[in-house]
Amino acid sequence: MTPPLFWVEEVPAVGALADLGGTEGHHAVTVTRIVAGDRITVSDGVGTIAECDVDTTLAKDRLRYRVVSRRAVPQPEPPVTLVQALPKSDRSELTVELATEAGVDRIVAWQSARCVSRWVGSRAEKGIRKWSATAATAAKQSRRPRIPVVDGPVATSEVRGIVADVVGAGGVALVLHESAPADLADLPLGDATGIVLVVGPEGGLDPGELDDLVALGARAVRMGPEVLRTSTAAAVALGAIGVRTRRWSSAR
Repeated sequence: MTPPLFWVEEVPAVGALADLGGTEGHHAVTVTRIVAGDRITVSDGVGTIAECDVDTTLAKDRLRYRVVSRRAVPQPEPPVTLVQALPKSDRSELTVELATEAGVDRIVAWQSARCVSRWVGSRAEKGIRKWSATAATAAKQSRRPRIPVVDGPVATSEVRGIVADVVGAGGVALVLHESAPADLADLPLGDATGIVLVVGPEGGLDPGELDDLVALGARAVRMGPEVLRTSTAAAVALGAIGVRTRRWSSAR
């Protein structure tokens, strides 16, 4: 079984003794019930990861570990940015959780025209904090050494800029749409320098938004015969992208 992963500010050098405390220490000792002699993994959330042996538990929220090995895991190539239209509140964090487990590198919250949810003022700040916390928890659960960056919320004008930038740099922008004429499986993605994945809200993209993004070089694609919910579409697409690019091999 893969050792559990815990976040630290900085990954110590090989052979060093260090303490894991605070929330992570509490989760390790009290929730996961880690004891002396167990193996754990620690990471800084930006690609450095270490295998460690637990030396002793010091309290209900603190243990001491020794670093056995340490390495830097490269970012998967090509990087994938998810532009996610705000889902309904009951599925909002599920969307982030699934996309993180599927390997997304960046998540941009998008206030699209047909979003039922509206993030303004303090609600926007609270929403981004929740998404960031959800991404960190999901990355830990899936044993990935990088926590996705969470940005936003952005307006459609900013999404246009994201799409234009990636297409201009030799990347690919994909807009998931149930009525699109092209299948994601038929697109050549192997040479893409970056991928932007645009997922609309439950009510679908506004036709004007779709036309604008396509005019900037985005490709409207469908995943398959089924119509996916906005909370699951990105995770399914990320799986397909992992197979059709070098992402799953480049991140090993």
